[in-house]
Amino acid sequence: MDTTQISDDKIRAYEATDYRLGHSNNDIILNIGKPSPRLLELFKENGVSCGAFLTAYNPQGTQQSDAANDLAHAKLAKNLTDLGLQIIEGSGSEEGSDWPSERSYFALGLPLETASKIGTDADQDAIVWVGADGTPQLILLR
Repeated sequence: MDTTQISDDKIRAYEATDYRLGHSNNDIILNIGKPSPRLLELFKENGVSCGAFLTAYNPQGTQQSDAANDLAHAKLAKNLTDLGLQIIEGSGSEEGSDWPSERSYFALGLPLETASKIGTDADQDAIVWVGADGTPQLILLR
C-alpha cells in the first residue's frame, strides 16, 4: 500500500509489537521483519507455507470495552474455524507500552488475500502475514 490513513506513530507501535503464539513458556514470538525458524518448523509440521496473525480487538486502534472485544474475538474464532483453519490463540503487545495486550489468533495456512479481507472485515488497521520465508510482514489495510 503506497498511502495509508494510519499514523506513523501507530505504524511504529505495530512494528514494535511482540506477536505471541500461545500462552506458555514455549510460545513463538514474532517480530516484524525478523525471520522465525520456530514458525517455519510449525509450518513444516502442519504442511503449510503461510499464516496470518489476526485480532478483532480495538478496531482501527480505538480502545473498546472488554465485552465488545470479547464478542469480536469470538466472532473471529468462528470465522477462522468455519474456514477449516487450524488456529493458535495468542496475543499482541508492545513492551513498555500502556496499550493493553490484545487477544489474537494465528491462522495456519491462511493466504494473504483472505487474511487481508478478514482483517478489513474486523475493521483493523493492519494484519501480520508470514509467507514461506518465515518473516512476519506488517500488512496495512487502510
